[in-house]
Amino acid sequence: MREVLPELLAWWEAGETVGVGTVVATFQSAPRPPGASMLVGPDGTAVGSVSGGCVEGAVYELAQEVVDSGAAVLERYGVSDDDAFAVGLTCGGILDVYVEKVSRETFPELGEIAADIEAGRPVALATVVEHPDPAWVGRRVVVRPDVPLAGSLGSPRADAAVHDDALGLLAAGHSATLGYGPDGERRGEGMRVFVWAFAPKPRMLVFGAIDFAAAVARVGSFLGYHVTVCDARPVFATATRFPEADEVVVDWPHRYLEAEVAAGRIDARTVIAVLTHDPKFDVPLLEVALRLPNLAYVGAMGSRRTHEDRLDRLREAGLGAAELGRLHSPIGLDLGARTPEETAISIAAEIIAGRWGGSGERLGTTQGRIHAHDTPVP
Repeated sequence: MREVLPELLAWWEAGETVGVGTVVATFQSAPRPPGASMLVGPDGTAVGSVSGGCVEGAVYELAQEVVDSGAAVLERYGVSDDDAFAVGLTCGGILDVYVEKVSRETFPELGEIAADIEAGRPVALATVVEHPDPAWVGRRVVVRPDVPLAGSLGSPRADAAVHDDALGLLAAGHSATLGYGPDGERRGEGMRVFVWAFAPKPRMLVFGAIDFAAAVARVGSFLGYHVTVCDARPVFATATRFPEADEVVVDWPHRYLEAEVAAGRIDARTVIAVLTHDPKFDVPLLEVALRLPNLAYVGAMGSRRTHEDRLDRLREAGLGAAELGRLHSPIGLDLGARTPEETAISIAAEIIAGRWGGSGERLGTTQGRIHAHDTPVP
């Protein structure tokens, strides 16, 4: 929903009614992740995508029907001999799409949720998308850390279960469909609740204000990271040199990272790219980074000789095999990259492969499912 929120909010504020289709579950080679949304506006405009073009036509028609009827629908789109070309999902994937009517009357919480997202405050929206009792379908609760639950799904038991699980998803920054019994029983089935987890952007920390850093910052921003470039040299660490970064910090890298850890601003989604390839900067920094067990990625640039020298220095500093095993160095995948831009793509590719469990091999030479995991690798 995040990517279509500006258009949705504009229609909502104008008092219009919008049909919204959202991917709530995916199976096999589904082209879009849970949370991807498509809007059908009051003027018939389509915004966003649930499948990259495969089933948009079918969802568009269903959204118009839902706006007219007011009854939300959970529809499954998949490939079979009968319907593969009818809906266009010929990639072999399966999508569960929840289609609902959104207006000020049906979704009064939208304005506050949008304000939270805009301000970078974590917020989750949990919606019943399937239930034996149709009256439950479409009920919502809004979950915020350290704040009482807003709304009710229909029973204290269901509210408590969904609240706890939504907080977990919010901490991880993942959206997902959760299954319960009709009254929120954890071992039951019959009720499905989709949780949109709107966590702040994950962070990318780029250390070393060099030309490669500008390219990495640009790609990181494109991938949706909040990008920080840090270097101890004020003449190089300037906003002018790094316009794609969200912030440019002048500080010793290890000292800055220690301060961010102490402030609680580093989490399991944080990725770190060390591009200094200077021992006086990168060794103290990596001592701090590699001792953090919950970082998503730590990579360091340098030649193989630099890498071996760096490992020796880190061992002398007391780091063990498990800690050194977290280091991706030389940084990036072997793409034959030469330019800063190509190198940035190489680094981004390694980060993506690590997040989703990809092998980094050419898809044409691999077997089995293309998308190996529905959720990021822990």
